[in-house]
Amino acid sequence: MTNQTAVTEFILLGLQEHRNLETVLFVLCLGIYSVNVLGNSLLMGLSVLDPRLHSPMYFFLSNLSLMDICGTSSFVPLMLVNFLEAQRTISFPGCVLQMYLTLALGSTECLLLAVMAYDRYVAICQPLRYPEIMNGPTCVRMAVLSWGTGFANSLLQSLLTWSLPFCGHNIINHFFCEILAVLKLACGDISLNALMLVVATAVLTLAPLLLICLSYVVILATILRVPSAAGRHKAFSTCSAHITVVVVFYGTISFMYFKPKAKDPDLDKIIALFYGVVTPSLNPIIYSLRNAEVKAAALALLAGGLLSRKMAHPLCCSSPLSCTAG
Repeated sequence: MTNQTAVTEFILLGLQEHRNLETVLFVLCLGIYSVNVLGNSLLMGLSVLDPRLHSPMYFFLSNLSLMDICGTSSFVPLMLVNFLEAQRTISFPGCVLQMYLTLALGSTECLLLAVMAYDRYVAICQPLRYPEIMNGPTCVRMAVLSWGTGFANSLLQSLLTWSLPFCGHNIINHFFCEILAVLKLACGDISLNALMLVVATAVLTLAPLLLICLSYVVILATILRVPSAAGRHKAFSTCSAHITVVVVFYGTISFMYFKPKAKDPDLDKIIALFYGVVTPSLNPIIYSLRNAEVKAAALALLAGGLLSRKMAHPLCCSSPLSCTAG
């Protein structure tokens, strides 16, 4: 009997046969990762500093930004190092942690996008009750529930995965410890793992997508009943950034998992890399381009007025939820 303790480290193949391409990917991924960290950090900073952004929508957006930074940071730095190394390895505990974090944060993002859709539904369809329904404690509970559910699911999937025997197989055909790539190394029965992954996908990915679609069907019906064109435009503009983020997020997932399998497996790895690195960096760009309040806050920060106002009134609206506005 051979158990998983026979494996002390894993080898991440990446694109080992295309060294020149890996050099190009190193430069691209380093630049995109930098944009991701700086852009999402700026969004979180603006949400704290600018009283105009002290609302539930920007509280959830700050959670999304934090999630994007943590998600990419769980695998991109090591991947960048491996692009420059001839021998790219990761320790067994490191692989366990990396798989747990990437799976947890991906699941949490699906749930958080559904919560953000519900926030827009209440703001547009029940505006008079918005401060009552989306109060501070409720928003915090919704965010904690999203994070907790995603991390609990990842813990279950990780325990099932790492309880399997690996029999010395330690070459992962990917850039990082992705759960499907790890399961291919197991020499035991993975039918239970496959079943639990299908169930988790249905509950944590497809169910939030259904809730998002239903929310926007009701929102669209409500917007179309607004008599003035200016009112319709204002109502829709509050949702456009979130809709764009949802389309990019789920569109990339759909293309990655439902497209015909590529003849070259390296192409599938590059597409997965695009999903993991590029998509999180688009969120701050989308919200900056399609949201007047974020643009105004950014301009105020550049002009120096935002920090001076914050220092002059340090106790006013110190929490992103302390000045809840519809």
